[in-house]
Amino acid sequence: MSTFVLRDARIVELGPGPGHDVPVDVRVQNGRVVEVGLHLDRPAGVEEYDGHGRWLIPGLWDQHVHLGQWTVSSQRLDLAPVRSPEEATAAVAARLVELPDEPVIGWGHRLSRWDRDPTVAELDAIAPETPVILISGDGHHAWLNTTALVALALPVRDTVVAEREWFAAYARLVTLVGSEQTSPSAYARTLEAAAGLGVTGIVDFEFSGGVTDWAERFAEGADVLRVRMATYADGLDEIVGAGLRTGDVLPGCTDLATMGPLKVISDGSLNTRTAWCCEPYADGTGSGAPNQTTEELLDLLKLANGHDIEVATHAIGDAAVREALDAYAATGAQGSIEHAQLVRRDDVRRLAGLGIRASVQPAHLLDDRDATERVWVDRANRCFALRWMLDEGVTLVLGSDAPVSPLDPWLAMAAAVHRSGDEREPWHPEQALTPREALAASVDGQGTVRAGSRGDLVLLDADPLAPGPTVEQAARLRDMPVYATWVAGRLVHEADLR
Repeated sequence: MSTFVLRDARIVELGPGPGHDVPVDVRVQNGRVVEVGLHLDRPAGVEEYDGHGRWLIPGLWDQHVHLGQWTVSSQRLDLAPVRSPEEATAAVAARLVELPDEPVIGWGHRLSRWDRDPTVAELDAIAPETPVILISGDGHHAWLNTTALVALALPVRDTVVAEREWFAAYARLVTLVGSEQTSPSAYARTLEAAAGLGVTGIVDFEFSGGVTDWAERFAEGADVLRVRMATYADGLDEIVGAGLRTGDVLPGCTDLATMGPLKVISDGSLNTRTAWCCEPYADGTGSGAPNQTTEELLDLLKLANGHDIEVATHAIGDAAVREALDAYAATGAQGSIEHAQLVRRDDVRRLAGLGIRASVQPAHLLDDRDATERVWVDRANRCFALRWMLDEGVTLVLGSDAPVSPLDPWLAMAAAVHRSGDEREPWHPEQALTPREALAASVDGQGTVRAGSRGDLVLLDADPLAPGPTVEQAARLRDMPVYATWVAGRLVHEADLR
């Protein structure tokens, strides 16, 4: 039901105001908030819920998700803890004993933590016939054995498959593992779990799939949250041919599923030393490199902008950010810089001036802190420069890049506030956000709940803005209990509200 009255809820103030001390009622009609006040009337036949003085916020968004990969990640071999190729191959060998007839799909290793590069021969020695595909924790390369290389139609080599070659090959992974792990019911379970964290919308940057896939998912019950579907360069002609613009409802779906941006991956990542930087890495591995020429990047932005499609440009290194901003300025395209992990202050100002969003995943700083101190130690003070962004007037939105980090907006907020995930002191705390700022960057620009807001609402069992030391504020955010979640006025996660 998209119409209801919520009684006795404390509205969390996300603006500069003093907040709301007195619980109020909120009336939602046809999926939007139409009235906020004391002792509101309840029309006959309208559902009523009792908030019992709990805290009400707008629905949370994850602005950067690879939803298919996140959906299957729990079924993959977890390699996040491994610290060497030897540890990784031992884990693969154990999985082969456990499931001898199944391909091994691993996720989570990071080459920046290893003292050497792995080889295909090492995997061939333990798995000469069973496909083995080990995907890095940042998603930018995969370590395959020869059987898997052949199965995915990749040239045989003794090194990892990286960047654009890997992104293209990922879509063929279904030929090895089947589609059950990404069925509509599997997607629905993933989205329901996200609703349990207060998530009401995501931007999906999955490499494979498209409009027809989302139509099938919605038809089979995966219409749980709002979804903005991105496309990549190889799917842009199809989107243009269908006349889809950013914001349009996807054919075959309800208005919860809309067209999102064109995704352009303009450089690599820190852990693979392929993020494109203005200065060389401290370990002598070069400066990274762009994934397109300047002309190719301009052509993509011109094509998208000419058909009213926003552009989300992956740019991790500061040279990539600079190049992307040059392209936005030259073409008039709008959209976002995705990641913006390493930035210069003058480029932060350009972000604001051009009206380009910074879409940042704060939990990455927890994983990349040590690698940064090794290879970007001379520029670590301008990594995840969230404070600069807000101070310069940049529109900042937060996400996870799941499965690189968990699809958990509370973890992202906690990382933005405390900038530490262990017992160590905060890392460059001068770039931290307040809990109010982090929450405001997580609600898709909705601001404080008011008449006219979307009926995307989340009722919390604790005050997310309660005062206290930063470490306690972050801990409170990480463990935030979500009591209920509504999307367009429909209850998608609930405790006993009646």
